[in-house]
Amino acid sequence: MNVKRIVAKTSREAMRQLREVLGPDAVILSNRAVDGGVEVLAIPAEDIAAMAPPVVDMPTPSQAPAAMPREMAVNTQREPNPEVTFKRRLVERVALPSQEGAQLAKSVISEIKMMQSRLENQLADLAWRDLPGRDPSGATLMRDMLAAGFSATLARELLDSLPRGEERGDAEQAQVWMRNTLMKRLQVMQNETDMLDSGGVFALMGPTGAGKTTTTAKLAARFVVRHGAGKLALLTTDSYRIGGHEQLRIYGKILGVTVHAVRDAADLRIALKELRNKHTVLIDTVGMSQRDQAVAEQVEMLCQAEHPIKRLLLLNATSHGDTLDEVVRAYQSRGLDGCILSKVDEAASLGPALDCAIRHQLNVHYLATGQRVPEDLHLANRQYLIHRAFKTRTLSSPWQLDDSELAFALSGQPTQHRESAVSHG
Repeated sequence: MNVKRIVAKTSREAMRQLREVLGPDAVILSNRAVDGGVEVLAIPAEDIAAMAPPVVDMPTPSQAPAAMPREMAVNTQREPNPEVTFKRRLVERVALPSQEGAQLAKSVISEIKMMQSRLENQLADLAWRDLPGRDPSGATLMRDMLAAGFSATLARELLDSLPRGEERGDAEQAQVWMRNTLMKRLQVMQNETDMLDSGGVFALMGPTGAGKTTTTAKLAARFVVRHGAGKLALLTTDSYRIGGHEQLRIYGKILGVTVHAVRDAADLRIALKELRNKHTVLIDTVGMSQRDQAVAEQVEMLCQAEHPIKRLLLLNATSHGDTLDEVVRAYQSRGLDGCILSKVDEAASLGPALDCAIRHQLNVHYLATGQRVPEDLHLANRQYLIHRAFKTRTLSSPWQLDDSELAFALSGQPTQHRESAVSHG
């Protein structure tokens, strides 16, 4: 029996060598992973035929000797043909591959998927490389949005909805359309009269360092100016940070507002019951990482207060887009009533924060622009925010992409998004 051993770097290469050496009908005996690749043992199809036992012509009942009993003739007829038996077993072996054969098939499938992925990447790369020449206005839209810090996801979404044909216009018209579309999709609080006059309980939430305590003091000052200190109360759940509670007490003393500390859901229920005659209650929650499991517990504590609490999320405008995305996903498990962009004065670009607010449909209430209380708190303005997002773009930035690099940045995006962009080419 001529058993052939083939060692190759991949299963695909091994199969190619196997077909060249033994032909397409070779039978694989085994395969296994070895140092440097895959080892395959196989034999030619001709050797399989040689392994079959010789065929013996058995007499039929009509050819049986006269002396042979009828029962013996019948039994002889029922004996299976050895060749047929061997072929049936061989077919079963091929049809029901061994564990090694299944592993080889899995490896081959993996190689095919890898080839498919590489082909998709190459096609997408060609599509994006050709975008500036094929669609100058679309390329300008993508470049400007990425340069301003907006996500590739939102940029592709706008590119897909950019008017086609004659309505598309030139690059300048595409920029105007893009900014107008972003302004329409960005939700902002139109005025604060309803919020200040309606009152209620508001909880400011967010990760450590987002500026919750200072922003709580700024909001408290605005309520005091409108309704007086006697109509407002401050609560804090920050019993972990050294000086966190004391900082809010200092602000409360300046404003003439009482400050209460709560530790858990039971304390919160009692405090809100005692403060039910207050027009407005502001809660400064403890800051924690968005990856901390205690975030869910904090959200549940507010939801179990037996009193409706409006939850406002602080988004640090200086944070990376992926970080902001994690923050929103962690805190919106039970819904959010809006957000406040903090540290706007420190952010090199507002694109990531605005992108996050647009994609998650968060209503932007205020912009916090500094440490002064209450001056550095402003109503969100769509036109200002979008204008500011693109105005801060600098060509000297090390993060700036040029047209030749745009294809490389976009071709690495997930396939489902790339296909959409390619199909609209």
